Amino acid sequence: MYENEQVFRFENGSLSLVSDPTGEASLAVADSWLVDEGRSLGASAHFERFSQWIRESSAVSDTEIAAFIQAVRNKIPVEGKWFPRLELHSETVASNQLFLRLRESPELQKTIALWTYPEPDPRTNPMIKGPDLSLCQQMRRKAAIHGAGEAVILNRAGYVAEGALSSLVWWRGDVLCAPGDDIAWLPSITRDFVLATAGQMGKKIRLESVSPADLVGLEIWALSSLHGIRVVTDWLELGGPVGKPQNYEAFQKRLRLMQESIR
Repeated sequence: MYENEQVFRFENGSLSLVSDPTGEASLAVADSWLVDEGRSLGASAHFERFSQWIRESSAVSDTEIAAFIQAVRNKIPVEGKWFPRLELHSETVASNQLFLRLRESPELQKTIALWTYPEPDPRTNPMIKGPDLSLCQQMRRKAAIHGAGEAVILNRAGYVAEGALSSLVWWRGDVLCAPGDDIAWLPSITRDFVLATAGQMGKKIRLESVSPADLVGLEIWALSSLHGIRVVTDWLELGGPVGKPQNYEAFQKRLRLMQESIR
């Protein structure tokens, strides 16, 4: 999926090229996002989220984290499209836990089809990206078997939580809706930017608990740090059609203007 992938270990204050250090099993924390010609949406927010997750998961010092982030900023190329991933591994010695996986970006998509994962949420820690990443990738592969690009996770009450590797929002007229905080979903930086943009545009925002059947006929978006906004064109178990996109272009233009330099 990723071209020219390179893995760097952070040690002695710098990033050193290594072979792939460990498997996904030791991945304690991960964060990734698109960098396009040296600019990205919310790079600083991704660095801060990764840092906070590390503080909750390990004994790596703030000084070490800050030095790692600066080294990452300097390593990511400012030409081309990249999808870097920051990693904290749990099965390495304390001084060698931090890694940068530098990957060329896959082709970006504007649309996506969804498939509802038919079992209870199997994740062990949905609030941190890393421990369940391999599991979420497996769910997405199952969705692909059914002809979809993403698996939708429901909570035990049958309400929409999020995609395996994306956040979900939907439109009720001029009101932008999303799952509420009473439902377990991974803190999403792209979702934060989209909701903030809606507020700046004078749109109302509503947090609600819904089943897939409640979304028939609505404009639905899948959000991710790689693709940004993808318009949902089909939801296999929805029980009806999805709505046509009315707000996509206006939001895409605003999000592009909010990009910041990686350096």
